[in-house]
Amino acid sequence: MRETATGMYPMSTGRPSKIAVIGAGAVGTAVAYACAIKGDARSIVLHDINKPKVEAEALDIAHGIQFTPTSSVEGSDDVEIVRGADMVIVTAGAKQKPGQTRLDLAGSTVDLMKKILPNLQEVAPDAIFMFITNPVDVVTYVALKLMGLPRERVFGSGTVLDTSRLRYLVSRETGVATQNIHAYVAGEHGDSEVALWSSAEIGNVPLRHWGPTLGGRLFDAEMRENIAHDVVQSAYRIIEGKGATNYAIGLTASRIVGAVLRDENRVLTVSTLLEEWEGISDVCMAAPTIVGREGAGRVLTPPLTLAERDGLTASAVRLRQVARDLGF
Repeated sequence: MRETATGMYPMSTGRPSKIAVIGAGAVGTAVAYACAIKGDARSIVLHDINKPKVEAEALDIAHGIQFTPTSSVEGSDDVEIVRGADMVIVTAGAKQKPGQTRLDLAGSTVDLMKKILPNLQEVAPDAIFMFITNPVDVVTYVALKLMGLPRERVFGSGTVLDTSRLRYLVSRETGVATQNIHAYVAGEHGDSEVALWSSAEIGNVPLRHWGPTLGGRLFDAEMRENIAHDVVQSAYRIIEGKGATNYAIGLTASRIVGAVLRDENRVLTVSTLLEEWEGISDVCMAAPTIVGREGAGRVLTPPLTLAERDGLTASAVRLRQVARDLGF
């Protein structure tokens, strides 16, 4: 993204950049706040049916924009506020309660998407749409079918947060900065996700070679299983303790938005439509994907063990069945 005296501009339009966040709940406000702090766009707008809340949340963030690169933050219950957005981030949906899986939310959230997506598409016909609301993989697939847009322009946050959680836990075990840990979680953003241990590295050292001689514990099968389990359970622990996950997903969304609007071509495990990827087709789920100004681009194929491939196939079958049960 280039910057001029009048503010920040997307590379391809030559006009001020605009992000629209749909839903002013815990996640939506965290997304808007993180994007404002990072200066991901010149203008950030929040849309929600609760007029007093969305206006108050936007005003609270706007009062601090002196300390950010962002120029304006506004909120409204009128969908017109979304008009002309470069990127629309949908966080609205059913709230996950303690004990619920993400897939338990599918029916009510899909019904909501049927109501709101036509209006959003009308006011932001050229936008790239990112979905964060759960179950994100199913919602992304349904949105693609409802909107009729190219797969590049409709994707979900996928397992970008789960990947961050994985790297955080590996960092705690090794003492190495998370930025130097290269490991991914793929598949469903949920219980069937798969940690891709076979391609995990610290610097250029395969994680399987990391052990006491290099200053850490041996990453044996037991440790890998424990870490993968903790990644899956992280959200449930947070929801049980405080009712929602919001801060980390806000930062996650900002990273993805930045990759798009700054055309970074960054590899992120977003949820996108897969076709003939490791034998998996006609399902949206997370895989390492190059993300840039056109949205979700090329999907990469890391080396996989047979167990990892089987796990991803099972994840795809699970997600596809949920979509079929909902009529898609």
